Amino acid sequence: MIDDASRRRVLAAGLVGLAGCALPRIVRAGTAPKADRVVILKGRRLLLLMRDGRAFAQFPIALGFHPVGPKVRDGDGRTPEGFYTIDGRNRHSPYHLSLHVSYPNEIDRIASAQDHENTGNAIAIHGMPAEFGHTDPIGYFKDWTDGCVSVGNIAIEKIWASVDDGTPVEIRP
Repeated sequence: MIDDASRRRVLAAGLVGLAGCALPRIVRAGTAPKADRVVILKGRRLLLLMRDGRAFAQFPIALGFHPVGPKVRDGDGRTPEGFYTIDGRNRHSPYHLSLHVSYPNEIDRIASAQDHENTGNAIAIHGMPAEFGHTDPIGYFKDWTDGCVSVGNIAIEKIWASVDDGTPVEIRP
């Protein structure tokens, strides 16, 4: 049984841990501003929603299980780097909502053909698996996707509402 003093210490430690974290801005349903660009900073593990050159929301992300470097071939566990667009959405994904990214682009296809590799094409920005419920992690302890960009389930709902099909996506190292 945890006494009140122990409970306060655990809560205080959790709040201290949160102090340095960049939490997503709370946006009420129906009032989400529209992003004119999505920027993914792989090295910082952040997804930024941009409008007129300024970030109006940011979310912690998890990447492919081999996150360093650009995606080279299907199954390499890397998240691509470059310029893409949101070219589709899936409400019935195995992950809570999914925004398809237009990978591979022309540069990726040329590089892949030169290396005689299959680029793959199932790259998306998506939420967590359904069993995680309606939650958002403060951060991720490991990169776990096959190359996609994963955010929390509350985060993907905000991103989904703020991003239209055709929105540019820039994925930086």
